[in-house]
Amino acid sequence: MIGIVGGGVAGLAAAYRLQERGHDVHVFEANEEMGGLAAVYETAGDPIEKFYHHLSGAEETIVDLAEELGLSDRVEWRYKTDAYYVDGVVHPLEKLWEIAAYPHLSLYDKFRLGMLTMEVDCTTFPPSTDSYDDIEAYEDVPVEQFLREHTTDQVYERFWVPLLDAKFGSRKEDVSAAWLLGRVKFRGERDLLRGEQLGYFRGSFAVLIDALLDAVGRENVTTGTRVTGVDTTGGTVRALTAETENGSATYEVDSVVVAAMPNVLEDLTGYACDIDFQGTVCSVWSMDRSLSDAYWLNIADEAPFGVLIEHTNFVPPERYGGEHLYYTASYVQDPAEELWQLSNAEVEDAWRDGIADLFPDFSRDDVNWVRTARKPRTAPVYERGYLDMVIPYDLADEVADGLYYAGMASEAQYPERSLNGGIVAGFEAADRIAEKGMRRERPPQR
Repeated sequence: MIGIVGGGVAGLAAAYRLQERGHDVHVFEANEEMGGLAAVYETAGDPIEKFYHHLSGAEETIVDLAEELGLSDRVEWRYKTDAYYVDGVVHPLEKLWEIAAYPHLSLYDKFRLGMLTMEVDCTTFPPSTDSYDDIEAYEDVPVEQFLREHTTDQVYERFWVPLLDAKFGSRKEDVSAAWLLGRVKFRGERDLLRGEQLGYFRGSFAVLIDALLDAVGRENVTTGTRVTGVDTTGGTVRALTAETENGSATYEVDSVVVAAMPNVLEDLTGYACDIDFQGTVCSVWSMDRSLSDAYWLNIADEAPFGVLIEHTNFVPPERYGGEHLYYTASYVQDPAEELWQLSNAEVEDAWRDGIADLFPDFSRDDVNWVRTARKPRTAPVYERGYLDMVIPYDLADEVADGLYYAGMASEAQYPERSLNGGIVAGFEAADRIAEKGMRRERPPQR
């Protein structure tokens, strides 16, 4: 049997692929709920993710998996609406004429910003369309230096700084230009007249989690069970120990896939990862009305949260029994930050006031309910030198033969983390196990 630590998309993807290759698997999930960051809340209609998710056009592996699982008709592609809140005004920034009308950058600034988003390097003559193909070449370049050189000072200061503050806070000066270029490549193709399409599962990403659970077999998954030890006696994985409220049990295993955050790997094996992670506080709000026409609202003005996402400007409110659903969210770089120290009720109270500051006609009576989730580790800090710190899929040389890693510190989550990256990581670990097993089974050549 192969033991899999973690019941998020990476762990379930690894289990699914291993079963395809003929292996017996068992998934151990510490929480009662499966799905990890794709877990959901119930609404008056379809469920909604506790932490916002969508698909970009570059995420092919998850779309292919959905088709394998018979879910191709559940993947919908919709045009989104981005906007920037500056000086009390919501400025749409999705379509070509909206970008052209944006008043806080000059025409030249917008030209240089547009060239970057189309992956055209204007620092050379003639402009190059292949300078950004190898993003690893920019791994050690500070994002500020890159943006000032490859766009303009005004683009950096008036467009990017609020976004970087919202994403990385006090760590923004450590971030690599490779992350930014990865974000540019990660986005889908843009229609100049209608903007960019994003994907979403009709019924939420829980549809994918449920299909994976059914494919793996719910009898092969145990929730509320925390793996507390991995036996690597003699440099080979031999067993794992799992603990429930009823006590602990030891299972003989041929291999273990750790599909969890790197601190779990360190606790189990002593393998330490130097990647720093951000936490997230994220609230989902149900209201009776819409606040703007934007799906994704970036905020340049003072606000107690980093972004406001009106989910039902992307997926219609009719899917949710008529509720208008929003996310407010902020990243946390250090547990000592004030936001992390607040209770959920205190966060919601402060953020409710923040919404009112942005939209003066908003009333507290507009809110039907609000629910807040938090995770201490939800995304890496993509600092310079990040690639030197990723955890290999196969940890035979580093720890023990039969130990594999498919969590968020894997190469599949570089230069941006996503559910698609989780599935890729799960597949990569599973394929290495299967390949190693095939090599062992091949008869010696004469």
